[in-house]
Amino acid sequence: MINYSGLIIGLCTFLIIGLFHPLVIKGEYYFGRKIRWAFLVAGILFIIPTLLCSSTIASALCGVTAFSCFWSIKEVNEQVERVRKGWFPANPKRINK
Repeated sequence: MINYSGLIIGLCTFLIIGLFHPLVIKGEYYFGRKIRWAFLVAGILFIIPTLLCSSTIASALCGVTAFSCFWSIKEVNEQVERVRKGWFPANPKRINK
């Protein structure tokens, strides 16, 4: 019998990480550094089902999502620096950075 769990977790991890890249960019563009708090809260909220879920695949995917949220906090800081360098556009309508 073939076990597809690893492939499913790997593919979903790839998609989750790919989803967070534009979330960080758009989040920083519209909300600035304040978006870090949303990533922190979301990460903590995803930790709960990671610990309580009996399914290995679901638990692993919640864990990947949680730590992708935590990593995004760091990426927001780096995105601010990328915007400062001119690599990404700054939001002209946002006053506070």
